[in-house]
Amino acid sequence: MNKRSAVFSALTVDVEDYFHVAAFERNIAPKEWDNIPARVENNTVQLLDLFDKHQAKATFFMLGWVAERFPGLVREIHQRGHEVASHGYNHSKATSQSPEEFFQDVSRAKSLLEDLTGVAVNGYRAPSFSIGKQNEWAFSALKKAGYHYSSSTYPVKHDLYGTPDWPQQPYFRSEGIWECPMPVLTMLGRQLPIAGGGYFRLLPYWLTRRLISRYVSEKDIPYMFYCHPWEIDPLQPRIADAPLKSRFRHYVNLSKMEAKIGSLLQDFNWRSVNEVYQPYFSR
Repeated sequence: MNKRSAVFSALTVDVEDYFHVAAFERNIAPKEWDNIPARVENNTVQLLDLFDKHQAKATFFMLGWVAERFPGLVREIHQRGHEVASHGYNHSKATSQSPEEFFQDVSRAKSLLEDLTGVAVNGYRAPSFSIGKQNEWAFSALKKAGYHYSSSTYPVKHDLYGTPDWPQQPYFRSEGIWECPMPVLTMLGRQLPIAGGGYFRLLPYWLTRRLISRYVSEKDIPYMFYCHPWEIDPLQPRIADAPLKSRFRHYVNLSKMEAKIGSLLQDFNWRSVNEVYQPYFSR
């Protein structure tokens, strides 16, 4: 199909390895991470090549732990013309940290990424979209750390995250920082998640394309998609003792993901968060 319009949507990647994910946090302790062969560098470069093929630009929300071990990867992302943003340092949920721990985590990641790229890091995304009513103080910490925007909320009901009664459009918070929620479509009285991740792997591509097209045509809010490097890696080691639900969510349709992302890049136009949301940020 031809690209449907000249409208640009925001393409984002949460750069973490398979053993960092919250689904396996009870099976793999952070102290074990350095002893596990990393796959994130090769997988991220594979995504970079795919994006280049389709002239797509993206925002890479980098985990500080990854950046510290693969500084060349951060520089390559920047040199290829993509936005480097922060995913925090340790992949700790914002809900699991005290305000001071959170501030130290996001500050450490920001400083590291800025040293590697030589440019300001404006954006942050919380692991597992873990900012909500119980820890709104996180926005003050992000502002204090020098961030300009966050993309850390998902206005849906989910067993692991979700702020269903929070705004669905980008908005400037009283703490002095922009929040750019993940996109949803309201159908049959429910807010449906359409931003990517496991839902994108689970649903047939034709349905996802239809939902995104409807969002782009009906709303004046930018669309945003997210994925992870490990999602295009069907050969990654299996965590056999993880809960069944976690294993299903993590491993479903990994072998189809790269081709589906290729179709998505072909069917829509993609740029970084900083570029797509600039009309909001410049207000």
